Amino acid sequence: MGIVRIYGPGCARCRKVEEMVRQAVGETNPDFRVEKITDIQEIISLGVLSTPAISVDGVVKSSGRIPEPEEIRQWLLP
Repeated sequence: MGIVRIYGPGCARCRKVEEMVRQAVGETNPDFRVEKITDIQEIISLGVLSTPAISVDGVVKSSGRIPEPEEIRQWLLP
């Protein structure tokens, strides 16, 4: 099982990214678990300087932007 983490304090952009990620996981690879990280200190300690950010299995794939849905789906392919 993979893990997709969404990093952000809970702003509208962060909520939009979370919604997009959850939809992509459901459509592409339901074996992924989605986690939301809202603690700013934890986000900074992971090296994420701009939110919203997304990591897949510990690798940051996007930071400071809202990726396209197709881009998110590509990250979830086996």
